[in-house]
Amino acid sequence: MPIRQLPEDLINRIAAGEVVERPASVVKELVENAIDAGASRVQITTAGGGQSLIRIEDDGVGMDEADLVLSVERHATSKLADDGLEDIRTLGFRGEALASIGAVAELVIASRRAEDASGLRITVKHGMKSRPVPLAMNRGTIVEVRELFGNVPARRKFLKTERSEAGAITDMVKRLAMANPHVQFVLDGADRTTSNWPGREGDGALRARLGDVMGGDFGDNAVPLATMRHGMVVTGLAGLPTYTRANSLSQYFFVNGRAVRDKVLVGAIRAAYADFVFRDRFPVVAIFLAVDPQEVDVNVHPTKAELRFRDPGAVRGAVIRAITEALDAAGHRAASTVAEDVVQAFRVPEYVPFVERSESFAAPSRSYAASPPPLRGGESQTARFVDFAEPSARYEHTEPAPVAEPAEYPLGTARAQMFDNFIVAQNGDSLLLVDQHAAHERLVYERFKAQMAAGPVASQMQLIPVVIELSEDDCGRLEEAAPTLERLGLYLERFGPRAVAVRETPALLGQADIDGLVRDLADGLAEWDSSAVLADRLEAIIGRMACHGSVRSGRRLRVEEMNALLREMETTPHSGQCIHGRPTYVELKKADIERLFGRTR
Repeated sequence: MPIRQLPEDLINRIAAGEVVERPASVVKELVENAIDAGASRVQITTAGGGQSLIRIEDDGVGMDEADLVLSVERHATSKLADDGLEDIRTLGFRGEALASIGAVAELVIASRRAEDASGLRITVKHGMKSRPVPLAMNRGTIVEVRELFGNVPARRKFLKTERSEAGAITDMVKRLAMANPHVQFVLDGADRTTSNWPGREGDGALRARLGDVMGGDFGDNAVPLATMRHGMVVTGLAGLPTYTRANSLSQYFFVNGRAVRDKVLVGAIRAAYADFVFRDRFPVVAIFLAVDPQEVDVNVHPTKAELRFRDPGAVRGAVIRAITEALDAAGHRAASTVAEDVVQAFRVPEYVPFVERSESFAAPSRSYAASPPPLRGGESQTARFVDFAEPSARYEHTEPAPVAEPAEYPLGTARAQMFDNFIVAQNGDSLLLVDQHAAHERLVYERFKAQMAAGPVASQMQLIPVVIELSEDDCGRLEEAAPTLERLGLYLERFGPRAVAVRETPALLGQADIDGLVRDLADGLAEWDSSAVLADRLEAIIGRMACHGSVRSGRRLRVEEMNALLREMETTPHSGQCIHGRPTYVELKKADIERLFGRTR
């Protein structure tokens, strides 16, 4: 088949396929043009999921007749001062969005500058352009797109349902609103409920806008980011580790004001939260990265949704550092939604009316003044409650040691221990339930990391080496990993073909379950399948050690031990969640407890 030149209308339709993927792509291009035009208010109206109608109205600077005519031509733009593409400082610059849209839809553009007496309107229907005609209107620009892909039925039949397309438009507008908090966005139409995000000003503008778009819970359970490194500025909000989602749809990334998808940024989030969240949970973040435009290439994707960094390692490091510093500053803070989940879990018992029994149906005679039945070990109920933390069953009356008032400490003062695992504490206006094993696990883990940063972890000699029998393969893996494990304070050596001898253990672990620890490490080495990557798995190994060296569930603690645990949590970063991502404590405000009993005001 010979080579031939394609007709102009077919060229335009092919070009439109690169820029106009779906109705949300049209909204993105037109709203970005409005923002670049200096608009302080943008209204988006849709119908039929954007297939029937997309209308964008802004109060920007507007266009005169010459600019209006050129705006619908291919490769025409007002956003490049010269012919270079290395210093892009606007959202749109390709100069063919309007031409592409006009090639596959009915496009109407009306615009007026402040100094002009009236506006002008131009129409493009499937590539056919009209002459500008006068129109009475306010300053700004109105763009209407009707019957998208009306002349390209093959493209239209591959669009999703109207509901799905409307949802994609909503998501796109949300991202644009998050990146431009000073602009008011109104999203309405016959296919949706109206959303109105007012423009925000001042130092708290970004937090307020993120709260408007992502929900008030996010603003209440996120920490601010503010870091500059390698000439890059990282701002935004990062959710607390206990405030997560089941997917990554609530992770938003912006580079120089442009919403993007980027593997480097996704990987940085995963690395920054690696110590804190479950593998199947995703943190909620809104990351804004400001970088020299010459250090990033935004022209690697037709819709500029993807980009390429000149130094991706520096970008990754800057984001990880920003999140790490913010989470460190948060200390023991946990998400407030955890308490809400607890309140929702409570169920008010069904009301059972009192029915006076007749003598013929009376229960066996019992004196209400009689003592309750004895508990295990012959303890009375009173003795067991008062002496709940003592290991001995024998009760001796002693004056309790003076304790600080609850309001003096953020995590309060210990009041009791429940089920030999949960500490009940009280501060000024809250009741706190602390998981003693999860909390101590985090504390031991952070101590390990601190000692690792300072040098080898201190170890303690075993009076008699602990010999552990394992499979020959497990023994071989442990023997190969021994030099790395010594950095963590664990000294072991081969003891025959099917056993290892543990001579020293990390001092931080105290009286740990050495047998269980070594077997757990052997399982981990088998899972990782190579000791070559062991250095990259140090944090996972530390996590396994911390789990075996922490206060176990079922251990009864003295009041002094419980309070010491609370005080250390208050001074340890990330103590609001264990190393597996679970919360270490739940705080119920007095108002929450009153609500459980219907004592609302």
